[in-house]
Amino acid sequence: MPDITFDPTLFATAFVTVLVIMDPIGNIPIFLALTKGQDVADRRRAALLSSVVAGIVILGFALGGDQVLHLLGISLESLQVAGGLLLLVIALELLHPTGEDGTSSLASGDTNIALVPLGTPLLAGPGAIAATMLYTRQAEDLGGSLSVVAALLAVLVVIYLSMRYATVVARLLRDNGIELLSRIMGLLVAAIAVQLIAEAIETWIDNGVT
Repeated sequence: MPDITFDPTLFATAFVTVLVIMDPIGNIPIFLALTKGQDVADRRRAALLSSVVAGIVILGFALGGDQVLHLLGISLESLQVAGGLLLLVIALELLHPTGEDGTSSLASGDTNIALVPLGTPLLAGPGAIAATMLYTRQAEDLGGSLSVVAALLAVLVVIYLSMRYATVVARLLRDNGIELLSRIMGLLVAAIAVQLIAEAIETWIDNGVT
């Protein structure tokens, strides 16, 4: 049986990097805006499901992302642009709700927001995917790979807890506060989307479209 050695340095580096990219505090207002109108139980279920979905997507790319993207002829920049375009759609929905009573249709029963956009691309976005893939490549053995996986799981626990207790913030803000945050976060999500697309285009300009 091979000797499995946990790599604390790789764990700490991957944990901090992915945690900053996934931004649990910054995602709380987005989570509240997208789940506006849902009860506490539904919000908690959305928090758990979106964390699980994000973990599955990121782990899937970390373990076999290179092969899948190469097989399909897709570059990481193309994935980044696709995520940015999807976020633009989400941003428009947050800025101009089309559901009943002015609430976003993303929070309605017709769309499971825990899968899209919470699970991906907000949590499991191109940045988190690329970072995890990078650290997985840096792992020199099975112990290193497990260290990266452990770091990702630890980040997902933090993400889940931040959304799980977002209802406390919701009670403080009330409906009007969440409505205001929804508009503000719509603008910020649009900015994030534009930034993702701009970074991909910059990479294409520098290195060519691959």
